[in-house]
Amino acid sequence: MIKKIKTIIIAEAGVNHNGSLKTAIKMIKTASHSGADFIKFQLFSPENLSTNYAKLPNYAKSKNKKSQLDMLKKLELSKKNFIELKKICIINKIGFLASAFDIESLDFLNKLNLKIFKIPSGEINNTPYLRHIARFKRKIILSTGMSNINEIKNALKILVSNGTKRKNISLLQCNTDYPTPINDVNLNVIKKLKKTFNLDVGFSDHTLGIEASIAAVALGARIIEKHFTLNKNSVGPDHKASLDIKELNNLVSSVRNIEIALGDSEKRLTKSEKKNIHFVRKSIVAKKTIAKGEKFTKYNITTKRPATGKSPIYWDQILGKKANKNYKKDQLI
Repeated sequence: MIKKIKTIIIAEAGVNHNGSLKTAIKMIKTASHSGADFIKFQLFSPENLSTNYAKLPNYAKSKNKKSQLDMLKKLELSKKNFIELKKICIINKIGFLASAFDIESLDFLNKLNLKIFKIPSGEINNTPYLRHIARFKRKIILSTGMSNINEIKNALKILVSNGTKRKNISLLQCNTDYPTPINDVNLNVIKKLKKTFNLDVGFSDHTLGIEASIAAVALGARIIEKHFTLNKNSVGPDHKASLDIKELNNLVSSVRNIEIALGDSEKRLTKSEKKNIHFVRKSIVAKKTIAKGEKFTKYNITTKRPATGKSPIYWDQILGKKANKNYKKDQLI
């Protein structure tokens, strides 16, 4: 990824449109209004993605769907829809992203001239998929859910050896469960990935709420990806683990605040606190009445607010010296 000062926020629409173009368009407008940098959809051919024997994971189980293939058919948007969605994104001034889950869908996204390709966690060990996407020589965001360090190394090796520049790859720490239990988030992996691979690292957040994403930014995440929905009560695999509109707005504003709060790592007296220094720091003052010529000792001087007199940093230099005038209690030395 091109290095930016601000964190890239990806509002993950995924399949939360439930196969409706109208809902997908509304999600684009919502994500744009929130201030997110990108909205991301999922493109797949159900028959190319799943066999008829693939069972539904627990988070996606439904009385109306017997298999993954059955579910996917109800969540699919057409390629014509994707052409329309990209146009709507341009109109609404938000970046368009999509994860492709099969080779045919990858080729279609390439024809759409996407500048960035997102590899979903489930494809990290898919050698033919990785080779194919690498040949596009585009920027890549690689999600690392369900993987270990060696699998990430292998995926990077395949991508680079087949045409993708290493510097154009970003990694996302991710846990592939919806919602992710808080004890499985493992945000410190962000630091591990940065140190191990020397690449931009982000966080694909499947937890409930926004705390984990905010913490990830504080740990150095340069990309935040988070599912959102127009209605958490809608039927579908990801709605309940997604942010609603208000939460998405809060996520974006919170991340932007954290970016500002992180600062530049230089420790200095700031403009905001400069006005308070005289009120909060202390000066050396008379602890009791001191006569002219009397020596200053720890028994007759002390430190108290305000800091408009001699700084306590000069304490050792003043001890033992003689008073050149009379002092009343609390008078600045």
